[in-house]
Amino acid sequence: MKVLVLDNVSEQAVAVLRDQGIEAEVSPTLPEEELIAKIPPYDGMIVRSQTKVTARVIAAATNLKVIGRAGVGVDNVDLDAATNKGVIVLNAPDGNTISTAEHTIGMIMALARKIPQAHATLKEGRWDRKSFTGVEINGKTLGIIGMGRIGTEVAKRMLAMGMTILAFDPFLTEEKATKLGVRLVTLDELLAAADFITVHTPLTKETKGLLNAETLRRTKKGVRIINCARGGIVEEDALADAIEAGQVAGAALDVYTEEPPTNQRLINLPQVVVTPHLGASTAEAQINVAIDVAVEMAKVLKEEPFKNAVNVPTVRPEVMKVLTPYFPLAEKLGSLIGQLSDGRLQRVEVEYSGEIADYDLAPLTTLVVEGLLKPILNGEVNVVNARVLAKQRGLQIAERKEPTDPDYSNKIRVKAVTDRSEHVVAGTLFRRNDLRVVEIDGYHFEVVPHGYLLIAPHKDEPGIIGQVGTILGAAGINIAYMQVGRKEIGGLAIMVLTVDSEIPAAVLQQIKTVKGIHQPVLVQL
Repeated sequence: MKVLVLDNVSEQAVAVLRDQGIEAEVSPTLPEEELIAKIPPYDGMIVRSQTKVTARVIAAATNLKVIGRAGVGVDNVDLDAATNKGVIVLNAPDGNTISTAEHTIGMIMALARKIPQAHATLKEGRWDRKSFTGVEINGKTLGIIGMGRIGTEVAKRMLAMGMTILAFDPFLTEEKATKLGVRLVTLDELLAAADFITVHTPLTKETKGLLNAETLRRTKKGVRIINCARGGIVEEDALADAIEAGQVAGAALDVYTEEPPTNQRLINLPQVVVTPHLGASTAEAQINVAIDVAVEMAKVLKEEPFKNAVNVPTVRPEVMKVLTPYFPLAEKLGSLIGQLSDGRLQRVEVEYSGEIADYDLAPLTTLVVEGLLKPILNGEVNVVNARVLAKQRGLQIAERKEPTDPDYSNKIRVKAVTDRSEHVVAGTLFRRNDLRVVEIDGYHFEVVPHGYLLIAPHKDEPGIIGQVGTILGAAGINIAYMQVGRKEIGGLAIMVLTVDSEIPAAVLQQIKTVKGIHQPVLVQL
């Protein structure tokens, strides 16, 4: 396994990879064409913000499984291209939390007390105290847009400085807000009441231009705006207009719509404090984010559970602990039914019953879909792009939950419908890692889903199973286990034979000629 490490990412990240037995090559930042030529043999790459991981780069990366961004934002990575190709994109959301929170607080203080402007005049040899009368922080109201990790840390520190905190965050509960000591409000309430407004959200379709000409008009006159999150959340010309009109008293900016910024109008206003995207620029933060992303990248490449993937649904640790044992079962059930099905897939229905039905089971459903599509798409599909590829092919995915099951404490049941057939498989765990297939098309078994399985529907009458065994024996194929499921004596039944090696096509054709056998299928799990 090989990882390309660019953009002067900390050597400690390289050490983490090498300690895990992963070959890590350090490279300076490369322009697109050079990166396209270099990337094909690498399984992973780690970047900061300088390298642009474009769709062309991702298309050229024939072995790429994971991209790591040593930081929070992934603006420089084409997420759609990565997801469509099944490449996991990691970030490091925790490593620079304190660094960015502290920088925000420094910007608030610098803005309130006009520290940079006063510093500059004194450096020029002028003693000017009258021009730089500031305002106190104590007793003022701080509006925080986005109460994630950084917003929360800012709130904690500014509460200690005597500020009242108003929070706008659609995902923050009243209970959590009360616990943090902040008041949960609407955006309009925050705009109308805050003396200072600081932004701590990612740049999305919903947050782009969140503070614009219209919303700035609704702010309290004399408000001060701080943005250490992402350029583009604040419309720069609208903010410049509001400052020149006196609606906004000043702003402190660390991020810009274009970096380096080409529009100097806002930056040149004397009421504006600026820094060149330094929120995460501490020695500690650069080491932390690099180590965090390297640790998770090693887990991805070693096929271990990982976190911080921005294009894979996030699962809370307590939920992950419950679901992880079911991951291989879900994937194998999808693979089994995918190999049983013939014709064009139209719909897949996944039913969960028992104790696991209390949880968000989307990750398991994704694994079912991945397993289902693998026999069709080979190596093109994984947990990152499984649902995308299914949607592109018009495959409908449904999920149902039942609180109890009459036979098992937990069960996953998968139904696949094609234009030619309909199949059902179900499985459970007897112990934490003891996987069993317990149903195929209404027939019940206790089959270990591993290796080569010959699944042969047949008429329940003497001699048929013996003939199949004789054919396999003559071909030198050993039967490890055998189970038969039937609903009634003399009716239809299904035999499932676990064999030690692949059954050649000619031998499988022989089995198909046995009278009473109906469409036997060899599957590999």
